[in-house]
Amino acid sequence: MNEEDLIFIPQRWDLKFHHAAGETGTRFFKAIMEQKEILGKKCPKCKRVLLPPRSFCERCFVETTEWMKIGSEGTIQAFTIVYEKFEGLPDPPYAIAYVLLDGANTAMANFVKGIDLSDIKKAFKRIKIGAKVQVAFRKKRQGRITDFWYELK
Repeated sequence: MNEEDLIFIPQRWDLKFHHAAGETGTRFFKAIMEQKEILGKKCPKCKRVLLPPRSFCERCFVETTEWMKIGSEGTIQAFTIVYEKFEGLPDPPYAIAYVLLDGANTAMANFVKGIDLSDIKKAFKRIKIGAKVQVAFRKKRQGRITDFWYELK
């Protein structure tokens, strides 16, 4: 059967559910919500500080047990600027960056705020790999990843 002979039926799934954050995720989000702190976990074997924290090191396959306070400044490792609407995400434009925060060995993605994204050429001159950022926290935090974001320094 040729592809043009196939029938395509439009579908839509709307699912609401509660995601279990587990012990590691719960402590991570509570630290953000209650102390405005970002915590990572250190692998006892390779000594990397993993952010976001994981219960096990994906390289060494050992349990991570030591919590580490992560710095509030870092460097952009990768980024994207979104100009198309995606369901469940903010109205565009917005920027998302993977940032290596001071004290961590793995980068974490989050929104980059406080920059005019209306002109893509100007935005790309400001947001770039290697740019320094700092973490900013929401006044009223709910224990979510969106309780903080990155701002260019």
